[in-house]
Parts: sequence; structure tokens; C-alpha cells
Amino acid sequence: MKGTAILFQEKSITFIEDVEQTVFEEIKDQCGCDQCSCKLNNKIVTFGSVSPVFWHEDEIDWDYGY
Repeated sequence: MKGTAILFQEKSITFIEDVEQTVFEEIKDQCGCDQCSCKLNNKIVTFGSVSPVFWHEDEIDWDYGY
């Protein structure tokens, strides 16, 4: 199942679209750590400190707002 992961960071919010829920769970398990990272498109991506994180099944309709 794919959806959008929403990551809250100290000064920003990151949206990762079209991501498997297993990747979201991997990020969620790292909440509160200094260096949160995961593998996206065969590359390791580091987000820094992330907390909290949310999951939105399917894609977000940016025109509508969610």
C-alpha cells in the first residue's frame, strides 16, 4: 500500500509522496532520534531529527488541501 508520509521537523514539514507504508514505519520507528534516515528510490535519505510523523493513505489532493 502506498501513500504520503508527513514528517514534522524542527523548522519544516516534509511530505514524501508515493511511499510504501513499510518505509513510513521505518521512519516512525526513528522518531526522536537525532538522525532519521531511510532508503528512497535506491538512495539513503537523511532527514535529521523528525517528530512526529503521520501517514495519509493514497495521494494528497493539493488543489483541495488534503
